Amino acid sequence: MQAISEPPRDAELVRFPDRFGPRYILTVDTEEEFDWGAPFTRDRHGLAHVPALARFQAFCEKSGVVPVYLVDWPIANDPAAIEILKPACAAGRAEVGIQLHPWVSPPFDEEVTTRNSFAGNLPQPLEREKLTRLRDAIAENFGLEPRIYRAGRYGTGSATADMLKDLGVRIDTSVRSNFDYSRGGGPDYRKHPLKPYWLERDAGLLELPLTTVFWGVLRRQGRQVAPMLGSVPRLGGAAARLGLLEKIALTPEGVSVDEAIRGIDMAIDDGLPILNLSFHSPSLAPGHTPYVRSEDDVEILYDWFERVFAYLEMRGVAPTHVDEILHAVAA
Repeated sequence: MQAISEPPRDAELVRFPDRFGPRYILTVDTEEEFDWGAPFTRDRHGLAHVPALARFQAFCEKSGVVPVYLVDWPIANDPAAIEILKPACAAGRAEVGIQLHPWVSPPFDEEVTTRNSFAGNLPQPLEREKLTRLRDAIAENFGLEPRIYRAGRYGTGSATADMLKDLGVRIDTSVRSNFDYSRGGGPDYRKHPLKPYWLERDAGLLELPLTTVFWGVLRRQGRQVAPMLGSVPRLGGAAARLGLLEKIALTPEGVSVDEAIRGIDMAIDDGLPILNLSFHSPSLAPGHTPYVRSEDDVEILYDWFERVFAYLEMRGVAPTHVDEILHAVAA
């Protein structure tokens, strides 16, 4: 099986029935709060934002969206999170998947470092044990078998796909196409496809990359030009302001509604069958991420989703979720 962290040589794109698309999925990195600017630690984190999940779930239900909560160890074992999310999952109004933050997931056998924050860099037996324990905790506490996975910090390794197959996971969504994390010891996803593709078709394991597109006059040359712009301070921002090239991730964190709408247009123009939206759950309450510092910022985040959902509906892009995707590819 090919490594998720390596760009596929001959990617076999997933084919969906004509009646399926286009669609979008909302994935939530549902995790503990911690200081994003400080070194990683085992114990300096919190779960104060967890009650805010209830409002977000109700908002999604009203919007007709089934969110996919990718939970890590602190969330998977938090009674409040279980109380909020388990009934919604049982009723089919939400889904729960796996997100591995190795620095807070037992067993704690590795040194806590930036390099080891990418689970794929760990010794394979340790990565497997952390992933297995987290998968089993989710299955026990939420009463379902998780079938989708995202590596925390998008940190997959050479054997991650084999581990997912062995654990019955059917979708990996760790690939953040057009991003490079190699400076900190993580994967380089700049050459990975944006469309869903098979990691191993016989095993039924597919990759669902997060959606990040290029917009502007040079967007067709984006993968070649963006690294050059990024190597010169402030040059990338100037290129975006001039309409030459802008990289747009479909997230409310650091991306305006207008930018997201441009990104949606580009994704539709590029023929993506599934647009993968994402954000971090601590952004649902003020003071836990760089993107949401106040109560006003929380309302701006909800306004972002409301307007983006409305625009997607106007463009004929319907919401989807894990169950629906797996049924579609089976067909």
